[in-house]
Amino acid sequence: MAEILPPVTDGKTKAALDALAKRHRAASGVGMQVLTYLGGTAEGLLAKLPAPIRGGLEGATAQALETAFHAASRSRGLVEDRPDWVNTTLTTAMGAAGGFGGLPGALAELPFTVTMLLRAIQGIAAEHGFDPASEEVRVECLRVFASAGPLARDDGSDMGFMTARMTITGASLNSLIARVAPKLSAVLGQKLAAQAAPVLGAVAGAAVNYSFTSYYQEIAHVHFGLKALARDLEQDEGLLREELIARITRKT
Repeated sequence: MAEILPPVTDGKTKAALDALAKRHRAASGVGMQVLTYLGGTAEGLLAKLPAPIRGGLEGATAQALETAFHAASRSRGLVEDRPDWVNTTLTTAMGAAGGFGGLPGALAELPFTVTMLLRAIQGIAAEHGFDPASEEVRVECLRVFASAGPLARDDGSDMGFMTARMTITGASLNSLIARVAPKLSAVLGQKLAAQAAPVLGAVAGAAVNYSFTSYYQEIAHVHFGLKALARDLEQDEGLLREELIARITRKT
């Protein structure tokens, strides 16, 4: 029988969880605005991709993740961590360039964007007091990609998936990527389709990259903010996670 943990009663902890829940709920806001601008649904965008692209997307995503995992870590010794707005500006420009080239341009831009996103997530981990050079934290950074994505309504269940069910150590990197890739490939498929939309081109590419970068940075702040809260207040992370999910799903 699963252990029944007591509810959080400390006022300071409650306030911190409320702030994290608010940040999590707001994360998809920009992405959903972009989706409305494009005039479709997340599922509809994915269906617009050519069948060969859809079929190879999971493998391409896994390869991009593996490349990004190593490239992002190496870059930390060369380039300092940047504020969130700088990362968003850079990836927005990359999205515009990729969108200008249509689907081929978007495909070429994809691994660079994934690397920049992972690098930004590593910087956020450091901001919360974790060492991105450690294998454990590098794996935690990958887990952030297991969330729903900016073009979907996340009810908080994905937070449970990326922290509770994915009990994988750094030594099992390929296994972790294999679990994350199917989830992320569906999300990136929406991005590619949006960038390849007729007429919109570079504008759509810039918009989706802006929403993607904003979303994953916010989710990273929630992910590592929760871990830091558990560490600093010496409380059970699993209990805090359940409390946070309850706040995210609570009707307001």
